[in-house]
Amino acid sequence: MPQTPHQLSAIRIAELDLAGLDGEVISLRPAPGGAPLTSGDIYALVRLWGTPVGAVLAHVAPGEQPAGVLAAAARRQLAPFGQDGPAPPVKPGDLPRASIIVASRERAGQLARALDSLLVQDHPDYEIVVVDNAPATTATRDLVEENYAPKGVRYVLEPVPGLASAHNRGVAAAEGEVLAFTDDDVVADPHWLTALAAPFAADERLACVTGLILPALLNTPAQILLESHGGFAKGFAPRLFDPAAPPADEPLFPFTAGEFGSGANMAFRAAPLRAVGGFDPGTGVGTLAKGGDDLYAFARIVVGGHRLRYTPQAVVWHHHRETWKDLENQAYGYGAGLTAYLTAIIVRRPGLLPGLLARLPRGLAHALSITAARASTTGESVPGEHGTQDYPWPRSLSRLERRGMLYGPIGYLRARRSVRGNPLPWEEDR
Repeated sequence: MPQTPHQLSAIRIAELDLAGLDGEVISLRPAPGGAPLTSGDIYALVRLWGTPVGAVLAHVAPGEQPAGVLAAAARRQLAPFGQDGPAPPVKPGDLPRASIIVASRERAGQLARALDSLLVQDHPDYEIVVVDNAPATTATRDLVEENYAPKGVRYVLEPVPGLASAHNRGVAAAEGEVLAFTDDDVVADPHWLTALAAPFAADERLACVTGLILPALLNTPAQILLESHGGFAKGFAPRLFDPAAPPADEPLFPFTAGEFGSGANMAFRAAPLRAVGGFDPGTGVGTLAKGGDDLYAFARIVVGGHRLRYTPQAVVWHHHRETWKDLENQAYGYGAGLTAYLTAIIVRRPGLLPGLLARLPRGLAHALSITAARASTTGESVPGEHGTQDYPWPRSLSRLERRGMLYGPIGYLRARRSVRGNPLPWEEDR
């Protein structure tokens, strides 16, 4: 592991709720499962009247009050966000019935933490489905059946390895109109499912909603480096992706699925997701493709003519991997998943190839500029804001990403062969 600077010491995570950027502090609390807030560096999600509007990083000296220091940092850094009042409340009767699908494999301890947060959602009508993917032991089944089945959590088994296959099994088992997906290494905000489901009630053309993913812990250099160079966050500004009005700043649209969101925080309207075939089982963690299952689903929804919305009001706290080797694997997997999903799209929709080739030169230049910027940009370090780091993204990780991009199509084609001929789970009984 390369030498890292002193700034990569542990950072505490907090939630700061303000009545306004010039108003009083309503509350300051550690993020779920976080350490007490004392002196040192603190990274805080900032809410105005409960609505997430940004994140700040501040150093609290011994004897200082963390709430005052963080509120002052918010006033300095977040003024451009304005001071809009609280969002109108969502009427519970307007929310569609939802299913939460969590795929897991041999991580019962993390799964229990995630399920505890999912059981206290404020959505009035939802179910939880746990998909046990290619298990080697009975640990996941035992956990669910002994501790969570009495609370209404359902257990289903998917023997084919791979996150996409597990998600498809969950799609087949789920009964909701909206299908929400998250990972077994997150803690969901109590308002997460309501915020993720509400946009569907307001827009009948909407087929997918993604949300904000923040770090649950920043204890190791690998976690801090990942978050400081973008992490999983997509910012604090809501955004609508509409194929009828392509965004000018996305040169590969609708193939820039990585800009749409991430699989740890996404929801789909069930009918259009099933109509496009769900997730490609040749993609995803646990297959030779290494990733790309979420990107594939996003792209299929958008190229199918449906809208996708990103909303930062739907928050989950993600436990980033802790070691340098984890970060290396993640960098390689990101690259592989990107080109694997593009290959999957073209294999399944060959008519899209001319459009992709026309966009490819600008799109690849854009993708490569991101990894190059990581290695050269310096500035103020705010975890979660890409390009504001004051230490470089190691060139070794950029090289791994690019090597993964070269491998992705090969990995996908090999993975696809292994699952070819398997029916979609919701079509097995036809």
